[in-house]
Amino acid sequence: MSDCKKGNILIVGSGLVGRSWAMVFAGAGYRVTLYDTVQQQVTSAIENIRKQLNELERTGMLRGTFKPEKQMLLISTCSNLAEAVEGAIHIQECVPENLDLKRKVFQELDDLMNDDVILSSSTSCLLPSKLFSGLKHVKQCIVSHPVNPTYYVPLVELVPHPETHPAVLEQTYALMKAIGQTPVKLNKEIDGFVLNRIQFAIIGESWRLVNDGVLSPEDVDLVMSAGLGMRYAFMGPFETIHLNAEGLKNYFERYDVCMKRVLSSFGPVPEFSGEVMEKINQDSGLRLTVEILFERLSQARVTSNLNRQCLKGSHLIQKTSMHKEDGETRV
Repeated sequence: MSDCKKGNILIVGSGLVGRSWAMVFAGAGYRVTLYDTVQQQVTSAIENIRKQLNELERTGMLRGTFKPEKQMLLISTCSNLAEAVEGAIHIQECVPENLDLKRKVFQELDDLMNDDVILSSSTSCLLPSKLFSGLKHVKQCIVSHPVNPTYYVPLVELVPHPETHPAVLEQTYALMKAIGQTPVKLNKEIDGFVLNRIQFAIIGESWRLVNDGVLSPEDVDLVMSAGLGMRYAFMGPFETIHLNAEGLKNYFERYDVCMKRVLSSFGPVPEFSGEVMEKINQDSGLRLTVEILFERLSQARVTSNLNRQCLKGSHLIQKTSMHKEDGETRV
């Protein structure tokens, strides 16, 4: 595979995801070609990106060392796919989440790309075996699933096709690190990948708690935003339980009976409809105003810095607390 710094990044699709990828790559100093089938679409995308970069600079949240003007110079547009592919070393597909549409786009790209370029999909749930099987360049294909909003949330799930060449996974990993993202490598494909499997488990139980009358939608959100979310924003579940007892093994010795009892009480998969849908929808609409969303976004940077400070002190705090005279620890 070629050195990614010597080539161009091609973004196929200029919607929300495509624009976000373009901003992330340009912020890291990479040349970007933004492609769409309709010229007006990419023209609008460029104007939107320009406005976002200027606003990010104004609020002190602009990524990279380049000013918005220089980042914009790195982004060009194209409405001819054959021309757009020329010189590309990494292609990031960002078309709508429709299998037939994505397959059509991949087939077109497969006929145009060379043996060095990496073909990457931004799909959030379609398996690589469904997307890439049958392509001539299947060994060069991989899923790079970003998290929305991509510019602020660095995680990228890298999911290989069963035939993906190991070098493609490694080079894509290196590229994601180079642009400031935080990639994780899945050893094999699985339905929903990883983030959505964990996220859907949380959503399912949150829905059941409202449905069963245990909590209001607002209080369920508070359990996450004022509790678990603050903890998991800088520390994963295994790190948390390791520090919440005398190591991970000790944690399960203490709490495995409780955990199994609670897990066995989880109800069936919700229908996500009916009265509960109306209740949650109405509650969320009343609470999530545009002003509140902008306020939370502006607080994101402060929270991130605070979490990093907490992480530095958490190990000492936890080690101190776990050696209390009564041996008490907390879940």
